[in-house]
Amino acid sequence: MTSTRFGRVITAMVTPFTEEGQVDYAMAEKLAAHLIENGSDGLVVCGTTGESPTLTWDEEYGLFQAVKNAAVGKAKIIAGTGSNSTSEAIAATQKAAKLGLDGSLQVVPYYNKPPQSGLYQHYQAIAEACPDMPLMLYNVPGRTSCNLAPETVIRLAKIENIVAIKEASGNLDQAAQIRCAVDESFEIYSGDDSLTLPLMSVGAQGVVSVSSHLVGTQMQAMIKAFLDGDNQTAIKLHLELFPLFKVLFCETNPIPVKTALILQGWSLGSFRQPLAPLDPALTRQLTEVLKNLSLL
Repeated sequence: MTSTRFGRVITAMVTPFTEEGQVDYAMAEKLAAHLIENGSDGLVVCGTTGESPTLTWDEEYGLFQAVKNAAVGKAKIIAGTGSNSTSEAIAATQKAAKLGLDGSLQVVPYYNKPPQSGLYQHYQAIAEACPDMPLMLYNVPGRTSCNLAPETVIRLAKIENIVAIKEASGNLDQAAQIRCAVDESFEIYSGDDSLTLPLMSVGAQGVVSVSSHLVGTQMQAMIKAFLDGDNQTAIKLHLELFPLFKVLFCETNPIPVKTALILQGWSLGSFRQPLAPLDPALTRQLTEVLKNLSLL
């Protein structure tokens, strides 16, 4: 397998809280170590799955430090330092860069719906202000109400430290259009577990995953089988894991995956409002899928 900058399976890590609702940094370190031992090449800290909208910048910085303690020399750490304010994203990314992390995940600015020219200038400004920090674009129109168009990605990929994209538009044509036009060193990651295999078939390198909290080694096996040309094994693994991929999005992420980890015995506290615990009927549905995959 050809090497990648960030690895094949990058887990978008949940944020543990204490029962009182404070960030549990010791548990974050413990969970990070567990994920690295079970298939994660890298960790995204303080992304969507980490409940970043309800974290303060100080809490996020503390999480970067805690996870670095667990991951140093063993896995890549990508800091979620994006914002819908360009100046805020620059400040957060510069602070994270001082910790010597491996990269930064930069979400498309949400709510304010900038035009493509504004998106280009947003990312260009962050890249220029943080020249030593490799940046991964994060296109998730379902969250941001704003699609990062392939033409804009292709322009941005020419900037030296913009090195990858987490593509969560659900649009295979969009990923293929990017792959056709950018240098092979620019990496495309699926932002949806269920689209990992389809996106790899059009040139993606791997996945920024939610389900890898639970099946990281199986995700690695699926990707390895595909890269080795063993498509039947890759398809078999994809179909085995497909019910999990789907049930982990039966409610807003990260509610189902955090619930699954709690069912496995992890002490992760609850959710920060306005997120709420998983509905009992959906919890039963999740539990059944976990049992069928021998995850409980």
